[in-house]
Amino acid sequence: MPIALWALTLASFGIGTAELVPMGLLTTIAEDLKVSLFEAGLLVTGYALGVVIGVPLVSIIFSRISRKNLLLFLVGGFAIGNLLCAWAPNYTFLMIARIICAFMHGTFFGESYVVAAKLAPPNKQTSALALVASGLTLSTVLGAPLGTFLGLAYNWRMPFYVISGIGAIAFLAIALLVPAVKQEQVASLRKQVGVLRRPQVLLALMMTVFGFGGVFTALTYITPMLEQITGVSSQDVSAILLVYGIGSLVGNIAGAKLADRWLMPTLLGVLILLAVVLTSLTFTLHHVMAAIITIFIWGGSAFASISPLQMHILDQASDAPQFASGLNVAAFNMGNALGAFLGGMIIEHPLFGLAALPLAAALVTTAGVALTAASLVLERKKIRS
Repeated sequence: MPIALWALTLASFGIGTAELVPMGLLTTIAEDLKVSLFEAGLLVTGYALGVVIGVPLVSIIFSRISRKNLLLFLVGGFAIGNLLCAWAPNYTFLMIARIICAFMHGTFFGESYVVAAKLAPPNKQTSALALVASGLTLSTVLGAPLGTFLGLAYNWRMPFYVISGIGAIAFLAIALLVPAVKQEQVASLRKQVGVLRRPQVLLALMMTVFGFGGVFTALTYITPMLEQITGVSSQDVSAILLVYGIGSLVGNIAGAKLADRWLMPTLLGVLILLAVVLTSLTFTLHHVMAAIITIFIWGGSAFASISPLQMHILDQASDAPQFASGLNVAAFNMGNALGAFLGGMIIEHPLFGLAALPLAAALVTTAGVALTAASLVLERKKIRS
């Protein structure tokens, strides 16, 4: 793979870590800023909604500048945004700084996936996407656990300083290593928006929202679940997040390899596995070793879906790849936002609470399974006709 892809992977690692870090520090942030656990969880929801809103705005406003310059602008803005998070004097300031970072997040991944596909050797596009997405995986394997450790050992602001530094290094790496990718004629706004009239494109976006949305319904509140249901100490949560991350690394690689050959069957299979694993978490959370094994498989099945979902949307909207890729990143984060919000509502409800989160997450992902099956049926009908 071209070395330029590693620069994009580094940026992906920093951005993914910034999104995930608050989940391991919700209790600490809530106590320091004197807000409820639910309000602290809204930092995850607000970030995800910022991605959803930011993708179309930033993509359209900056559609005429070169891809490399846009990547530099986005990574630079991300580094500054995380510095603001570290300096946040109150909850409102922190939320605004998180949304600034979120505006950079969505368009970065949309553009980086398109650049990765263009730089990849023939028949290796999904693997190239997986390499860039592996930054997200490593943010789960290393970034989130280390961020949680730093936040608990020092204070919750320290991880944001480190992430800002990673953003600065990624900025230099992209400037030096990523070539000036030829900018083809950009489709008109009308043509770009027109892809949303295609049933398969809409199905692809909804597959992402619901298929991956179930992950964040439970993952946002994994720290209180492990502490209050499994009985794990706060110091051991970082180690269990590392197990989730290792599973996600394995799943990311395996999902990409399988999707290079069988895209839609792979996607359907991993989403079914994800729904089953989330359901089983309802029971395994009560036993430490069983919970750890389940969390490993959860990470693997969740991240095995990312590259196939992204490649599928590029296949269905090949005439407007930047817009479609960005929309799918927004769809991931819409799923994250809805999942985090749903999870917060469930833990606040007197009849449910933390124990109900895994089953609720499984139901959300099951909707994604149904949408994927519908898309596969439409695709096969099209081939036959």
